[in-house]
Amino acid sequence: MNDLSDPRPPLPEWILDAYDILCTHNFNSTEEEDVQSIPREQALEILCSTDNVALESEDAAHALSRLIERGYFYEVDGELRVTMLED
Repeated sequence: MNDLSDPRPPLPEWILDAYDILCTHNFNSTEEEDVQSIPREQALEILCSTDNVALESEDAAHALSRLIERGYFYEVDGELRVTMLED
């Protein structure tokens, strides 16, 4: 489901499902900032091993790329960070 108040462009439901799975997973918090992050490789492993969506490695990589391109995540030194929307 796409939220009309969300400024990010809509994505297919299966990619949003992948986003939800990653967001409900325990993220690391960087000590210098209150930023939640997860290594890209770990995110791929999570998406390929979950029973909630059936993704092969290429599909998981595509989902991550689309989530980064659309601003749901951003990547720093191989770590994915959740983009926090301003109110």
